[in-house]
Amino acid sequence: MRCSPTAGAALMLCAATAGLLRAQASSTPLPEPPESPRFASWEEMNVLAHGLLQLGRGLHEHVEHTRRQLGALERRLAACGPTCRGSETTGVPPVHPHSPGIAIGGEVAPEILRDLQTQLKVQNGRIQQLFLKVAQQQRHLEKQHLRIQHLQSKIALLAPNHLDNGVTQPTTKKRLPKMAQSSRLAPNATSLHRLPKDCQELFEDGQRQSGLFQIQPQGSPPFLVNCEMTSEGGWTVIQRRQDGSVDFNQPWEAYKDGFGDLQGDFWLGLEKMHCITGDQGGRLTVKLQDRDGNAKSLRFPIHLGGEDTAYSLQLTAPVASELGVSVATPNGLSLPFSTWDQDHDLRRDLNCAKSLSGGWWFGTCGHSNLNGQYFHSMPHQRQQRKKGMFWKGWRGRYYPLQATTMLIQVTEDAEAS
Repeated sequence: MRCSPTAGAALMLCAATAGLLRAQASSTPLPEPPESPRFASWEEMNVLAHGLLQLGRGLHEHVEHTRRQLGALERRLAACGPTCRGSETTGVPPVHPHSPGIAIGGEVAPEILRDLQTQLKVQNGRIQQLFLKVAQQQRHLEKQHLRIQHLQSKIALLAPNHLDNGVTQPTTKKRLPKMAQSSRLAPNATSLHRLPKDCQELFEDGQRQSGLFQIQPQGSPPFLVNCEMTSEGGWTVIQRRQDGSVDFNQPWEAYKDGFGDLQGDFWLGLEKMHCITGDQGGRLTVKLQDRDGNAKSLRFPIHLGGEDTAYSLQLTAPVASELGVSVATPNGLSLPFSTWDQDHDLRRDLNCAKSLSGGWWFGTCGHSNLNGQYFHSMPHQRQQRKKGMFWKGWRGRYYPLQATTMLIQVTEDAEAS
């Protein structure tokens, strides 16, 4: 059975709870027992924060409920007049008989009720402030948790054999505006002979395990890449989206240099891609995954120009149609790269990167964008969904994909599929 507390009991409960919450929110920690010292874990702090939030909500609702009851009693007394006695005062919270302004015979003055209401309003305000402080502390804890995870990932890179033969699963991180480099050298970084120019050459040298490796394309300084070794050779991963840990709505310079984490979500960088493919061209593989676990793989030949061409993709007719190039440009069937601060798309009346999200080889805004906004759940609004990662030729423009991976391979026959 649910019991309704009296106004006096409610005030005592509110005052005691407010004091408890102030003690919990105090910056001075309680001393720990000397026999079992330990630090509170993230899970314990999170449980405590959620518990305090629930307590604050409950107290807030309780005070509001009691204040409405007192307001109803005050209206009844005002309508009844000063002659209300005895049974007509049933339901009025009991008070001390010698309190000023209260008749011994049972009459409760409206001034007392208004005073109680004022006190409840004050307590309600204090509880609301404490509730906001607890919510702020929880957000602070969540940010600290993300920082701890980021530091833990850096520490893990220092451990022996971290760059092993497998691909390490990433942890959730805050967005990284620049490419995060490993603090440990790749397996081939200490080799005395020259570095391979790409993952395919590494494969031809006998490497059959995927992982992080140092490469050095001709005319380029060395840099770290993620190589995926298959029965068809070595592929360089140039893009990966799998958990939304990195913000891909970046400006031109970020897309040129690269950003993210090679063991998580990342964009390798347009300049690095151009250095790898050079004038030879190669093949591009695009792996797509929807929210039901279905997968789709596309492969087509590409040739990537330099920055003087806005890193344009030279396309064959079928691929051009897939990416939204309906007519040939002065340079043939080509598609320049666009970002919100450098608009090179084929729409003269619209900035596709600004209208949608991220940087991409936009045709007319509606055919593909694998660098769009990452959605952890399906948005309800159609206009919001089109800002996500989509490939119109597979699941449609308004279906945000769950994961994508892009890989390139330089081959002697770039037209091979």
